Amino acid sequence: MKANCWMGKRKVEVQNVPDPQILNQRDCIVKITSTAICGSDLHLYNALIPFMEPGDILGHEFMGEVMEVGRGVENLKVGDRVVVPFPIACGSCNACKAELYSCCENSNPNRAIPEKLMGHSIAGIFGYTHMLGGYAGGQAEFARVPFADVGPIKIPNGLTDEQVLFLSDILPTGYMGAEMAEIKPGDVVAVWGCGPVGQFAIASAYLLGAERVYAIDRFPYRLQMAREQCGAITINYEEVDSVVETLTELTGGRGPDACIDAVGMEAHGHGLAYAYDRTKQALKLETDRPIALREAIMACRNGGRVSIIGVYSGFIDKFPMGSLMNRSLTMRTGQCHVQKYMPILLDRIQKGDIDPSFVISHTMKLSDAPKGYEMFLNKVDHCEKVVLKA
Repeated sequence: MKANCWMGKRKVEVQNVPDPQILNQRDCIVKITSTAICGSDLHLYNALIPFMEPGDILGHEFMGEVMEVGRGVENLKVGDRVVVPFPIACGSCNACKAELYSCCENSNPNRAIPEKLMGHSIAGIFGYTHMLGGYAGGQAEFARVPFADVGPIKIPNGLTDEQVLFLSDILPTGYMGAEMAEIKPGDVVAVWGCGPVGQFAIASAYLLGAERVYAIDRFPYRLQMAREQCGAITINYEEVDSVVETLTELTGGRGPDACIDAVGMEAHGHGLAYAYDRTKQALKLETDRPIALREAIMACRNGGRVSIIGVYSGFIDKFPMGSLMNRSLTMRTGQCHVQKYMPILLDRIQKGDIDPSFVISHTMKLSDAPKGYEMFLNKVDHCEKVVLKA
């Protein structure tokens, strides 16, 4: 089969690789009809997350048709159309029973690596380093899906791939970001980042009752999408002296009730703080650039909530712990527990509450994946989200 493989920093290649096989009776094999390039994939593309090996198959957002099922999978049959969640979860450990699927205790065979770096392991993830299991990803013609009796959700007739593909990751991630922010009717919310996850965080904030959502980014086309598709009030951080001061002024001196960081480890900015982080990162004295996170904490009102859904990989510097502690802020974060949210959001899609396809800017063949990565990284042709067709 053909698959998009990581070959080194900013180098991916579509190669012929062996077809996946059933290895466990709870596996299934999916023939992929649509897959996508995620912002998290760019962290791998930029070689900012370790434990990738040349030839690793990328991709954790995919869907398709079930071609084969193991004897232990009773809820799926050949021919079912499914979306596959990016975290691999066993369904029976303490974390899974608590619906903390991205913290599954059994799905990462290489758990010793993240235990050393993070204290404990999280779940295995498709196409996302040997630290998180070394599982082949979904930017391919076929994929093996472990614990298939727990993960994939069946899609009813009448919905296009484009409407449901993002149930695999970014739609539940944006929704969980809004839910963790404990948004109540009338709340004022600020979202850092107008990439696909940020767009869905904005839309979800309104679904949960927010009165106003401020969206912060620097790319005009992303800000335009946030305004026109999601109803956000936008702030171009390159056009203001201080995002924190701007938000404080816009909220009558109080600050937003909830702040959502949908940017993560590769945040951009301007001024001394950005130069400081870039220098520290280049010298390998910190792994991540927490510019958006610092601003979210400092901007949030006293007693407010900070929700983090942007990916962070390791260690950050100049963390405003004094602001967080002294002002009674609540912080919540995590890789998305996708399996928990898939049925909820599928129902929302069927009811017409949201059509996630609005973020798609480019549809390409799987063979064009290298071009798609380059376009997404460099924001060529107003690239917001790339969908690949096998």
